[in-house]
Amino acid sequence: MAGRLDGKVVLISGGARGMGAVEGKLFAGEGAKVMLADVLDAEGEKTAKEIGAAAAYVHLDVTREEEWEKAVAATVAKFGKLTTLVNNAGIFRMEPLEETTLEMWNKEIAVNQTGVFLGMKAAVPAIKKAGGGSIVNISSIAGLIGVGAATAYQATKGAVRILTKTVAIQYAKDGIRVNSVHPGVITTKMVTEGIDPESRALFAQATPLGREGSAEEIARGALFLVSDDSSYMTGAELVLDGGYTAQ
Repeated sequence: MAGRLDGKVVLISGGARGMGAVEGKLFAGEGAKVMLADVLDAEGEKTAKEIGAAAAYVHLDVTREEEWEKAVAATVAKFGKLTTLVNNAGIFRMEPLEETTLEMWNKEIAVNQTGVFLGMKAAVPAIKKAGGGSIVNISSIAGLIGVGAATAYQATKGAVRILTKTVAIQYAKDGIRVNSVHPGVITTKMVTEGIDPESRALFAQATPLGREGSAEEIARGALFLVSDDSSYMTGAELVLDGGYTAQ
């Protein structure tokens, strides 16, 4: 039986653990070849081995342009082409404005915003050569609304939202679709380490569905955007937040 991603080759940043790892496993199960990329080499290698022959791992610091170029080249060398990029890597801090140092600000910009820019810049030529494909940028509901903290994080996720739209317009003629995903609070290590239990409980209570989301639920949304099921969708936002932003 054919999978929804047969013939696709996907490069996933932040693929060693969390949502990136879940995406890799789901995509491979749907027929894709998957290159996981991260700075967490031991975890990344382990995840790739768990997936099997359909996956490989490459070291990638998303803030470094030359490492992006090497990651794209490694993907093409391993699997013959690159059709899809998922910009999943990110970091998260909760500091309000006056407690956000310039160092904190610059670090989040480098990973969450510049990393997405560099990833698309490196991947687009290869995706063009493959005849078109899809780019999925993981943003956040923090890129749609204010949440009262996480100053630098919100700035980066808002930038990813608009960057997604402009790149989508630029490359529509090349058959490259570019969309963003906007998760609410998701039960991952980044959330459990970055948000205190009381705040997480308040978020869950304020969410119409009454709970946090799972990495699997976000991965299924990304699967839709990676697949040809979303063939008429570009420059759009897929919001997966249990109804939080609908209020």
